[in-house]
Amino acid sequence: MISPVTARMVDLISVLRDRIIDAELNGGVGREPWVAVEEPLQDFLRYPDLLTLEQEEPDPVRYRQHLLHADPDGRFSVVALVWMPGQATPVHDHVAWCVVGVYRGEEVEENFRVASDENGPHLVHTGVGVNGEGSVSSLYPPGDIHIVRNATSGKVISLHVYGADISARGSSIRRCYDMPIRPRS
Repeated sequence: MISPVTARMVDLISVLRDRIIDAELNGGVGREPWVAVEEPLQDFLRYPDLLTLEQEEPDPVRYRQHLLHADPDGRFSVVALVWMPGQATPVHDHVAWCVVGVYRGEEVEENFRVASDENGPHLVHTGVGVNGEGSVSSLYPPGDIHIVRNATSGKVISLHVYGADISARGSSIRRCYDMPIRPRS
């Protein structure tokens, strides 16, 4: 269910829609939809009135997803994810591109690739990063396998713009990876 949004979020959604449509119509290198929405998302992260108090509410057990917008034409969705200390996603990839902006706090993101050897398929660490408040990052399939977690002692909130209709799917996750994780060799 889509949450009622603030006037500031309405403004962000309008800018995102315009940027995504422009990228689709004009195409070309550097005009991918995720590139087109990075700057406006980052610009709007500075506003304290972007979310309602309800949209900043966590779940005590797992990270919580608040669906803020699903484009009627299925072009994109905007979601707020709220994380309490220690909460994390499963290791997963996505159905479509995603731009993530950290609104409050910081997230730790670990990236992986699938490998196989005589012991069978497994995941290999390819990197780890800390995405701080106000930062924006993009990911796009294939090769977007990661886990995201709140490693802080406070609540973390991030905004995600997905190139898919999350209201129809319920989630941006394409697949969860339940296999051993091994360090890079």
